[in-house]
Parts: sequence; C-alpha cells; structure tokens
Amino acid sequence: MLIDFHTHTFPDSIAAAAVDRLQSAAHIRPFTDGTLHALRASMNAAGVDYSVNLPVATLPRQVPQINDTAARINERTPETGVLSFGAMHPDYAGWRAELARVAALGIRGIKLHPPYQGADFDDLRYLRILERAGELGLVVLVHAGLDIGLPDADRAAPAMIRRAVRSVGPLKLVCAHMGGWRQWDAVEALLPDTGVYLDTSFSLGRVTPNGDGYPWAEAALPLMGDAQFVRMVRRFGAERILFGTDSPWGGQPDALRRFRETPLTDTEQAAILGGNAARLLGLTKRRAMPNAR
Repeated sequence: MLIDFHTHTFPDSIAAAAVDRLQSAAHIRPFTDGTLHALRASMNAAGVDYSVNLPVATLPRQVPQINDTAARINERTPETGVLSFGAMHPDYAGWRAELARVAALGIRGIKLHPPYQGADFDDLRYLRILERAGELGLVVLVHAGLDIGLPDADRAAPAMIRRAVRSVGPLKLVCAHMGGWRQWDAVEALLPDTGVYLDTSFSLGRVTPNGDGYPWAEAALPLMGDAQFVRMVRRFGAERILFGTDSPWGGQPDALRRFRETPLTDTEQAAILGGNAARLLGLTKRRAMPNAR
C-alpha cells in the first residue's frame, strides 16, 4: 500500500482563491489546483492508495465546520481513497467537547499549525489539546519548523516540540516536514528519544518557485540532502517515518520518484511508503475507483 500522509484540499468554491493566496505568500508553484478531484487525479497518476487530507483552522470559529466537512469526506474514503483529519484551534473555547465529537465522528486525527494559529507549540492552549487528543486516541499532526510563507513565525521549533511532548501523557504525534522544516539539525539533536513520528513532506528535492520574480537564491532551493535524510531515518527508526508530499505544494509522482532514489533498503522504503501509516491509522488495501469525484 502507498499512503501519502500529508496532503491538502479545499472546497471547490474557494480552492482557486486559497491556492493563489498561498502560492503568492510562499512564492512556490502548486502541482494541482487544490481540489479533491485534482488530488484524486494525482493519486491515480502516482499509484497512491490513500491520501490523508489535513485541513487547518486559521480562526477558532472555523473548527466545527471543518470537522463536519472532514466527516463527510470520510464517508467516501472507500471510494475516493481520501481520508481527512479534523482541525482544532488553540483559541477555540469548546476544545474539549469538540475533540470528543471528532473522535465520535470516527475522524482519526487532527491537524495543528502553530504559525498560522499564532501560538507557540508548547503553549498551555496546545498542551491541553494534546493531552485530550491522547486520551481519545487521536493522532495529532503538527506543522513543525519554519513555514515557507511565514518565515518569521518560529512557533513550532524542535525545542518547543520536545517540551510539549514531555509535558503531556502518551500521544501519537506526527511532526511534519521531517520534524522541523529547515531546522533539521535541531530535530536530530532534540527529538529522536521523544517517540514522535516524522513525515517526509516538503523535505526532499528542491523548492519550486512559481516564477513571480521573487529573488530565490540558488542556495535556498535545495531541501534536505540524502545523507542527512537517511541518517535521520535510521536514528529515529524507519518505523517512525511516514511518506508525505504536502500536495498541492509537492507533486505526488515527483515526490515518490525522489523518495525512491534515496539509498534506503526495500524494507525501510516499504514501511515508510505505507506500512507505518496503515498501522497507525488502521487502514487496509482498498479497491481503486479511478473516476471517483
């Protein structure tokens, strides 16, 4: 099974505006138009069985609606292969009851994004969410490290993640972008003994500028090199690494090709490409339906 643990889609009515706004802020090229249908087409091209959709609540009032939408997406997961997480915001007043509702809806996890949500990851508002999610058995995926569109918002640094994990009880925490985008040396130093998972999204290959004239320096375009990537996989353990692309900001066929070029063993690659995610989310092989919308 091939599982992409890190993708994003938007409702058709706002997808064009959302993708345009985000690519303008980050000066990067999207690989799809951000719709669910485009993600399905990408999955078919890459041979992806499941994609995990990760919505972000940038405002507290968005939380219930996002979670309702996630539940509707998940009703069609056997047909589409797209499984959506829910969302939570650190300033959402009904966080405790809403997390229980997320679990009752059968949603397997939530996405948190400290830079977009304006709080440090070791803030009490996040700690109480993490603890409750752990009690409910929810997976938490957090944007980790810097954000390409908000480079000054250092709100999910490896040191913060370490403090947060040490402050709460047992937790299934996935730290996106190999544990901390553009902060990989600190990830290696601070997070191997925490038990967190890492996803590979937007960590291998190169940044792809959108051609709007932003003066990208050539030295800023490469992401993590193979040597550090393989070293981190083996230091954390391949069983704690999850393949992800950050679609639409990473192309699934290209990301898969780039990952398969790394000098990992077949066993390590199989675990990262799907085995670990299937175990974490309780997924089994599905029958593909190429024309599902």
